[in-house]
Amino acid sequence: MTRSELVHKLALRFPDISEDHMERIVALIFDEISGSLAKKNRAEFRNFGAFSVRHRKGRVGRNPRTGAAVKVEEKDIPFFKCGRSLLSSLNQWKS
Repeated sequence: MTRSELVHKLALRFPDISEDHMERIVALIFDEISGSLAKKNRAEFRNFGAFSVRHRKGRVGRNPRTGAAVKVEEKDIPFFKCGRSLLSSLNQWKS
């Protein structure tokens, strides 16, 4: 699902809210999650999952084409941990 598909589906579910207004609401939600992660805080949504920041240490990697050693800088990356309800709904049809 893309962002525009999400906005469209939400606008269909809530006909009193225009699609333009719904776009601003979705943008605000994403901005708040991003802002929380930028401050190294966790964004948790019960029964769905949690976004957090994980730190990756610097290391020496390899260029796959040339095999030359390349220094990979340390960095922070976003991480999503799936909630139990979401996980069970994803796996309910497996036998």
